[in-house]
Amino acid sequence: MNDPSTIRRLYGRRQGHKLRDAQAHLVETLLPELSVPETGPLNAEVLFGDNRPLEFEIGFGAGEHLAGQASARPEHGFIGCEPFLNGMVGALGHVRDRELTNVRLHLGDALAVLERLPDASLDRVYLLHPDPWPKARHAKRRMVNHGPIDMIAAKLKPGCEFRLGTDDPTYCRWSMMVMNQRRDFEWQAKTPGDFLNRPADWPETRYERKARIKGHEVWYFRWKRTEA
Repeated sequence: MNDPSTIRRLYGRRQGHKLRDAQAHLVETLLPELSVPETGPLNAEVLFGDNRPLEFEIGFGAGEHLAGQASARPEHGFIGCEPFLNGMVGALGHVRDRELTNVRLHLGDALAVLERLPDASLDRVYLLHPDPWPKARHAKRRMVNHGPIDMIAAKLKPGCEFRLGTDDPTYCRWSMMVMNQRRDFEWQAKTPGDFLNRPADWPETRYERKARIKGHEVWYFRWKRTEA
């Protein structure tokens, strides 16, 4: 198959450095409380016990952005998916330290969770600094491909946002090419500053900060789901 919507294999390492005792304790105690159910349909009632608006982050890194958004909108429910255990530990620490009750987490494939949500059920989807897979032969592994974007489009409410952040020039050009081919998303940038400057409601991540220190440009894309 040609895109990640049909790929269920996770590429790369699922764990980096060995967890310290306190980190392992977080995984053993807090993660089971916050984990998305492994099977069955998902919605706000299943995840949070009410009908609150939902937001979804694909690959949240160490969880800074996810925690920042959840802190800013406690009335919303946030679903975060991350395949790497060390990133999950970071998110668990943020949830604990900020005493967040509106976050649910999944250690594994984001698309496997996304496809279990009702259509037109999400207020925002975030994809921040995904693996660029820079070699042309690996382009099918990029999350910004029509298969995954079809699923994101289906799950977003009309008028709501898909956000992408990247510091990789190849991924930036690729994403613009893919998204410009679609009629179900409208790019929200009106001036260059709209995608060169981080919006006020877009918490900075550690990865983004490191990219800036290295002198990398960072691009902030916002697309609105249209009625098409």
